[in-house]
Amino acid sequence: MIPADSTALDLAVRRLERAVGQLEQRLAAKAAEAERALAAAKAASAPAAVVTSEPGLFEDEERARLLADLEAAREREKALEEAGEQASVALGRAIAEIRAALGEDGVANDLHAPSDDDDLFEDSEEA
Repeated sequence: MIPADSTALDLAVRRLERAVGQLEQRLAAKAAEAERALAAAKAASAPAAVVTSEPGLFEDEERARLLADLEAAREREKALEEAGEQASVALGRAIAEIRAALGEDGVANDLHAPSDDDDLFEDSEEA
């Protein structure tokens, strides 16, 4: 390995370790906050169901933004599926029109007999 590559890799590994460490700290803080909230609810003789928000990884604003993004992505997915279905129908129609324009005899395939090859290139007086 080239020393420059090693340095870049070491730097990337350190950045990843730092990011994982920050995530672990955030999760620990959220867990501690949830424990304090549950302890406060129990101390006040209130049932745990009174606590309105479950402890989570995201803040309320982040959660709302992510839910909105998810809904928008689902709507885009539905729109793309509908566009795909419409394109498939249009393609099917185009294929049918091409086959009709060529006629059944004009469609090339591997199922015709070798003797039919002579007829493929002759001028037809019927047309």
